[in-house]
Amino acid sequence: MVSKPPAGDPVQDAPQVTPPQHAAAGLPAIGHTLRIAQEQMGAVRTARTLLKVNQKDGFDCPGCAWPEGDRRHLAEFCENGAKAVAEEATLRRVTPAFFAAHPVAELAERSGYWLGQQGRITQPMYLPEGADRYEPVTWERAFAILAEELTALSSPDEALFYTSGRTSNEAAFLLQLFAREFGTNNLPDCSNMCHESSGSALTETIGIGKGSVSLEDLHRADLIVVAGQNPGTNHPRMLSALEKAKAAGARIISVNPLPEAGLERFKNPQTPQGMLKGAALTDLFLQIRIGGDQALFRLLNKLVLETPGAVDEEFVREHTHGFEEFAAAAGEADWAETLAATGLSRKEIERALEMVLASERTIVCWAMGLTQHKHSVPTIREVVNLLLLRGNIGRPGAGVCPVRGHSNVQGDRTMGIFERPAPAFLDALDKEFGIVSPRHHGFDVVRSIQALRDGEAKVFFAMGGNFVGATPDTEVTEAAMRRARLTVHVSTKLNRSHAVTGARALILPTLGRTDKDVQKSGRQFVTVEDSMGLVHASRGNLPPASPHLLSEPAIVARMARAVLGEASRTPWEDFEADYAAVRDRIARVVPGFEDFNARLAANPGGFALPHAPRDERRFPTKTGKANFTAAPVEYPRVPEGRLLLQTLRSHDQYNTTIYGLDDRYRGIRGGRRVVLVHPEDAARLGLADGAYADLVSEWTDGSERRAPGFRVVHYPTARGCAAAYYPETNVLVPLESTADISNTPASKSVIVRLEESPQPSA
Repeated sequence: MVSKPPAGDPVQDAPQVTPPQHAAAGLPAIGHTLRIAQEQMGAVRTARTLLKVNQKDGFDCPGCAWPEGDRRHLAEFCENGAKAVAEEATLRRVTPAFFAAHPVAELAERSGYWLGQQGRITQPMYLPEGADRYEPVTWERAFAILAEELTALSSPDEALFYTSGRTSNEAAFLLQLFAREFGTNNLPDCSNMCHESSGSALTETIGIGKGSVSLEDLHRADLIVVAGQNPGTNHPRMLSALEKAKAAGARIISVNPLPEAGLERFKNPQTPQGMLKGAALTDLFLQIRIGGDQALFRLLNKLVLETPGAVDEEFVREHTHGFEEFAAAAGEADWAETLAATGLSRKEIERALEMVLASERTIVCWAMGLTQHKHSVPTIREVVNLLLLRGNIGRPGAGVCPVRGHSNVQGDRTMGIFERPAPAFLDALDKEFGIVSPRHHGFDVVRSIQALRDGEAKVFFAMGGNFVGATPDTEVTEAAMRRARLTVHVSTKLNRSHAVTGARALILPTLGRTDKDVQKSGRQFVTVEDSMGLVHASRGNLPPASPHLLSEPAIVARMARAVLGEASRTPWEDFEADYAAVRDRIARVVPGFEDFNARLAANPGGFALPHAPRDERRFPTKTGKANFTAAPVEYPRVPEGRLLLQTLRSHDQYNTTIYGLDDRYRGIRGGRRVVLVHPEDAARLGLADGAYADLVSEWTDGSERRAPGFRVVHYPTARGCAAAYYPETNVLVPLESTADISNTPASKSVIVRLEESPQPSA
């Protein structure tokens, strides 16, 4: 039976702690999935919905971007994917009566968990200037308010158009088209906060900011390195691919400050053997200190160079540039410095080298553990250097694999959601639509917050997501948002961003992935691009949560008509009526999408976008070749008495969406305000297991930020390191603490001190 949403926030002041687990999935995952689905959807709706997840005639999971193979399981979803679907397909509803009963100030005091558990938003809502709560508004009036504020701006660059990775290709293409016809490149997106460092490094080194491997490549690899990633929680279906690779003879190196259950053993719920015993995955666990990855890969590169016959000299000669400068820099790698930076032993690094040298086909996978540091871009370049040395780009079973988080974050960038668009893209867009796009660069996420803070931006429009909850420096970000004239959120459910508003605010409720989408021309589908560059359709099958919802493409089209008026020659009404018309235009603007609609019809499972380095060993860089790079080795230096904190997700969480208060694999139940600290570090700091402490971050300008009341958990982290969940710890990340080049918030390397404090009162 469907349960009611919680009436009050649960008490989280005394979380229960047990030893961490050493295997992922299995029967507990099935039980947890069914319980969550039952609470949100009921039994019949659960079956009707989950059996359509990631199927060729179904809808794309609104969770992660991990791809599907051509042959699909009946249950082609993981535990966390099922949670994401259940949260969207829930029968709980947030009606105008809810907003009448809850002032915005009260909503701001609630946890993200409580807000998300209330259900689907059913009508457009408006917060007038000076009002204390949202009130219902018609769609016509909502778009009129948007038009009032946007057309009153002194410059189009005073508007910000943010995109979440859930947004479909069609909606993303329309949003960037509207923004550029309006006159701005202010198109920040969630990539700015996660894999922007990957895109920056890969574009410079191989010429395309995407991964170069397919699922089949993973299955054929000799060696898979998983660095700075926890697939058991963040991309659980990846475990099936690793299991298959292991069965075919691959070996796996895990590089991470924390031991993670999913990389130790995977109990595949799809097979009896998997359920009973599972498969051991990691052959070598390198428990690296936070931020030490560049030093590790630099030393490995030196050792490969020193090994006779280890370098693929033909590949280096024919396909690369910059080898001499790189080799000189790698030759200076120092054992003592590397051991200090990484916390690893010489024996562990030598074992990793043996595995690298024994492999003819190597893939390196990574996620936020590599991308959210000051030196993230040089770190990922160093990963590419290792692959180039051995000829492992453009070879079956080998390549780079940045594992994207949200389900269409890569597709949104492909569609032009980028504050620094390529001139060729703008030329094609202008030619197709007869517009003149701005050529100056716009604002990314960090720069957008600064613009709001400094009064340079006045209207904030978000296509999905939870901007306030996802961004760093919480107090600064929230103060900046409150300076806006208008904040607008296209949303399915409540989150903190709805409670931190400008002078006026709109909530525009939209269809979700699970919802059936019918427009004037008939039933519609949208498309997404997964983490490996495959594009496929997504078709919702449930009646919409309310008759008052609009689809994301419809919202953009109607906003454009209200703002641009008769002066626009773009057929916005046609685009709303038939998404195939949008895809026809995408086909003429975005390379790789030629005959878009026809290819979708001919390939129900989707089609792969071209990737020159992978497909033909052609590298569209400035040099015309794959580029070796040489940068000084960096790693965080931590003062005495301090720890280096990484922010991370719990297992009951997807990005900023909190499904529950447990982190089953790490042994945490009933609370999220915990900090994981090595027992020896805790002893040195005088903090017993179960003590409470305030986390205080220290920035280079002398400023401090505080997150109070965290239970200390003695945990087998790397020495000198600590970990705690976001968004609770986003308050500790200074807005100016970002990665060089990519400007991604450095949320994985925050210097903190722990000040013992009393246990918070209930």
